[in-house]
Amino acid sequence: MYYYYDPTYILVLIGAVICILASSRVNRVFNKYSQVRSHSGITGREAAERILKANGIYDVQVQHVSGNLTDHYDPRNKTLRLSDATYQSASVAAIGVAAHECGHAVQHNVGYAPLKIRGALVPVANFGSMAAWPLIIIGLFINGNASLILINLGIFLFSAAVLFQLVTLPVELNASKRAVKALETTGMLYPEEVEATKDVLGAAALTYVASAASMILQLLRLLLISGRRRN
Repeated sequence: MYYYYDPTYILVLIGAVICILASSRVNRVFNKYSQVRSHSGITGREAAERILKANGIYDVQVQHVSGNLTDHYDPRNKTLRLSDATYQSASVAAIGVAAHECGHAVQHNVGYAPLKIRGALVPVANFGSMAAWPLIIIGLFINGNASLILINLGIFLFSAAVLFQLVTLPVELNASKRAVKALETTGMLYPEEVEATKDVLGAAALTYVASAASMILQLLRLLLISGRRRN
């Protein structure tokens, strides 16, 4: 029964609060600047196409994808997908998000090492996230050496998912850095508009930091549970 009343649940709660606060901030900041139309009047799609061409990238397709803030770059088929709030919007926020996704396309084009590492970790992280908790839960409800073996194996698999989150941080931060540089050099936005995109991208970066922090706290909790079971 200690599993249900485990005091280490506080770590999970802290992680959840961090993620909620980060998500709330990015939504608030994006909504604010999505109401600010850029002086150039170009859309997120047009901004993405200009940035790609400025970097000599002609084999990446810019497509629309449904949803809100579902923007992403798919390196498997070199496709940059922009969401409803970005594709046809001429807002400062939309252009900033589009530029960020272009940052990932540029990373792919130049062979940015952390992006390669993250790509290699995707299947491992997915399997780790899926298999870790069943092993840990089964281990908690049995006794003997088998219990520790299952729990430790689950922790090992969960660590792969944590590693993926940690590698994601420099990838996302670098993409934002490339986005800001692109917006400054191409002249698509006025200086004050570039500052606004920095706010948007900074808020978005916090969500990745929050996610990594939450995963680390969960890993710490699992290590504490394993140590308690061992004792």
